[in-house]
Amino acid sequence: MPELSASRAEPLLVLDRVTRTFFVRTAHGELPLKAVHEVSFSVDKGECTGLVGESGCGKSTLGRMVCGLLAPTSGTISFAGAPLPQASPSSPVIGRLQMVFQDPFSSLNPRMSVGASVAEGLGSRGYQKRSPMGRGEIRERVRDIFARVGLAGMEGRYPHEFSGGQRQRVALARAFVTRPDIVVCDEPVSALDASVQAQVLNVMRDLQEEYGQAQLFISHNLAVVGFMCSRVLVMYLGEIVEELAADRLASAAHPYTQALHGAMPTRTVGRGKGLVVLKGELPSPLNPPSGCPFHPRCPRAMDICTRMAPDWTELAPGWRVRCHCLDD
Repeated sequence: MPELSASRAEPLLVLDRVTRTFFVRTAHGELPLKAVHEVSFSVDKGECTGLVGESGCGKSTLGRMVCGLLAPTSGTISFAGAPLPQASPSSPVIGRLQMVFQDPFSSLNPRMSVGASVAEGLGSRGYQKRSPMGRGEIRERVRDIFARVGLAGMEGRYPHEFSGGQRQRVALARAFVTRPDIVVCDEPVSALDASVQAQVLNVMRDLQEEYGQAQLFISHNLAVVGFMCSRVLVMYLGEIVEELAADRLASAAHPYTQALHGAMPTRTVGRGKGLVVLKGELPSPLNPPSGCPFHPRCPRAMDICTRMAPDWTELAPGWRVRCHCLDD
């Protein structure tokens, strides 16, 4: 693995060779499943970084490790210059690191008003120890964040009284009410209709621009990631295969990134000619391919791809790729 990017000073979040292995019971005994394998990257303060890949590639597992909900099997995660502690009500980073889940209904307590759910983070031991707030201040902060996400005066309602898009706005309010340093967004709009997606994404951009916090935006949709993020990490079978600026996606070097970009909807006639078309399904992480993990589906695979995993190649500052078959 290469050294972590040195072009960005004092990163807020640093992952160094992070691996997460689960053990799955089978007829042949327990088998190791590497959901995330030696992932290294960093996120700057105020930066919106995208993490994109197919379902099952390890994106959500990585997001949960970044939030302290899962511990790495190996490797290290640092937040604000210190090792990231596991999530707990008294954690010293509570409120500074928040997460928005894919399904807001399952992440909200149906017995609590949405205002009470949003206020929970402000009243936690870890947050109060760092930023003491009285009940009046908490109520005012909650009213303010509900207004900013377009739900003014709805704090007393319950989750079942909202539509899917409104519930996701509640989830955004809960994440942003503590004024976090970074928000991990795990497929936050994938379950919403296209028109509602656009509304929620615009709210997220407005909040990010106003509060200036960093984001790790996880999605299978490259178009959404390109809209939200300045930098993109492309993940395949638990590994990062390309890192590049969002405005370089159209000229991506890795064939997997090219295939993801080619699958984006377009109104341009004939654009599909010459695009990389993926064959087959994502291999099982219980039995990963030898060499390059992408070679069974790669249209440009060579013999070396089956035998040796590619090293990182830096194409330009902030643009690196793992591939034996780079175009000249």
